[in-house]
Amino acid sequence: MYAIVDIAGQQFKVRKGQQVFVHRLEGEEGSSISFEKVMLIDNEGQITVGAPLVSGAKVDAKIVAHLKGDKVTVFKKKRRKGFQKSNGHRQYLSKVLIENISE
Repeated sequence: MYAIVDIAGQQFKVRKGQQVFVHRLEGEEGSSISFEKVMLIDNEGQITVGAPLVSGAKVDAKIVAHLKGDKVTVFKKKRRKGFQKSNGHRQYLSKVLIENISE
C-alpha cells in the first residue's frame, strides 16, 4: 500500500514505515503530525485517485529529527573580467517516519 501525498508543497510517494526527508516542518522532534492532502492511494492494486484530493484520506507520521542537508556550493565566474563569487547553502530538513495510511 502506498500513497502520493503533498507535504510542504512537494509531492512524495510514501509507504508505511518509510522515512522521508522533507522541508522543515513546524513541531517538536517526536511529535505526531498528519497530512490530509492525499492525491492517490494504491491498496494492493485498487487505486483511488482524487480530484484533486481523496476525500477522508490522511497519512499519519512522526517527526524523527530536524537537521540540515548537504552543502551545495554556488560558484559564479565571468571570464576575462576578474569576477569570481563563491557561496554555499544548506537546506533545513525534517526527517519524517510514515506510521499509517488511512482511506
